Amino acid sequence: MKQQKVPSLLDALTPIVVLVSLLGAAVYLYGDNSSSGPNQIALLFATFTAALVGLKNGYTWKTLEEAMIKGITISLGAILILLMVGALIGTWLLSGTVPTLIYYGLQIINPSWFYAASCLICGIVAMSIGSSWTTAATIGVALLGVATGLGLDQVVTAGAVISGAYFGDKLSPLSETTNLAPAVAGADLFEHIHHMLWTTVPSFVIALIIFIFMGFNADVSADVGRIDEIVGILQGHFNINLLMLVPLLVLLVLAFKKMPAFPAISIGAVVGAIWAILFQGELLQSQIDASQGELIGYFKLVWATFYEGFNISTGDGKMDDLLSGGGMASMLTTTWLIMTALMFGAIMEKTGLLEIFVRSILKIAKSTGSLIASTIATCIGTNVVAADQYIAIVVPGRMFKDEYKKRGLRSVNLSRTLEDGGTITSPLIPWNTCGAYMQSVLLINPFDYAMYAFFNLINPLLAVIYAYLGVKILRVKPKNLEQA
Repeated sequence: MKQQKVPSLLDALTPIVVLVSLLGAAVYLYGDNSSSGPNQIALLFATFTAALVGLKNGYTWKTLEEAMIKGITISLGAILILLMVGALIGTWLLSGTVPTLIYYGLQIINPSWFYAASCLICGIVAMSIGSSWTTAATIGVALLGVATGLGLDQVVTAGAVISGAYFGDKLSPLSETTNLAPAVAGADLFEHIHHMLWTTVPSFVIALIIFIFMGFNADVSADVGRIDEIVGILQGHFNINLLMLVPLLVLLVLAFKKMPAFPAISIGAVVGAIWAILFQGELLQSQIDASQGELIGYFKLVWATFYEGFNISTGDGKMDDLLSGGGMASMLTTTWLIMTALMFGAIMEKTGLLEIFVRSILKIAKSTGSLIASTIATCIGTNVVAADQYIAIVVPGRMFKDEYKKRGLRSVNLSRTLEDGGTITSPLIPWNTCGAYMQSVLLINPFDYAMYAFFNLINPLLAVIYAYLGVKILRVKPKNLEQA
């Protein structure tokens, strides 16, 4: 058996250079369509490059293959959720749930406050259910529809949705990442949440202020006539009333009761299908082949909605785009992207190429400020390279844990930093599992909404400022280091 060699910095840099170069070329050549195949090919070539480095250093192909399979296995839970979210969006369009949310949103939300209100609403919902993904797929999709009706910028709205969803997710004790970070760092969950307030709440308040300012200075192009036209289209094609919000209420209750995401979203999708049959009879009648019989036609249409989504023709192209979509098939490109990204990340971790960067960082991270800044940079880098927020929490957490302890820093400093750098930057990267998911749900490229996801941008920056100023950096006495 060939002995495995410790990789060099050049070894670690080679796959990264290949990846960045190919991803840049994909964006340049294909623009917003880069995530529909070109990015996946770039990730595959980068994976192949990393595998060659691993083979050079003594790893067998079997070992590398097992690492890739394990990496893909980690994503299967997210892929199941992703596919079911596609089904949920389809059935909620057909059932009138999303159109009803858009309808009432147009009635009650003032354009001047819309961006800030969207951010705040998503924050409250995500904190209640502990899921940024579910929040974006339900409330977020509806808010984008409202933005269209009000003549507001959908890209800015997506930034507001992401900001609110990740603020709420980050502080919710029901969130997986909020539980994962303290578990990796060795901290108490509620101490972790309390410690996060110092960086998270100010960042969110600053983001809200920016959204308020943007709302009052927005160029609102919609007039009352266009809003009335949209409302008329919604009422003309869907049965609109508060009862149509029951599928959303069911999903939120199940999430609040801590039911795992996949069965909760599945139930939400099924309830949406049932609601479509019960309350959208006229719409279903217009969509089916009358020769097949009403019952069989309804069943066939609802079944198809689960896998291919819902399409409607209202005579208004923009409204057709707004009210059509969903289906498991719409998530297949995202699934492909997630799988290739995690294959690359798995080989980078298995062959020790990620660890090389951390070792290099620790050589220059002499102060507490530079250590925390380096941890955040490593989390962001891991999100870029390994393409998954869980890996961006676990890998840096394992690598920096001893160093924080050695320097007399309480474990909550590390757990907070893992979230400040890892959790909230994940949706800003198109090939990251979170970025790919958000693009598939909101239909806006992360490269576009990233500059408006103010909370996600401000939070890591504020955490670094706190670190260098020594604000809320908790230390332990030497005799208590073992309990840190």
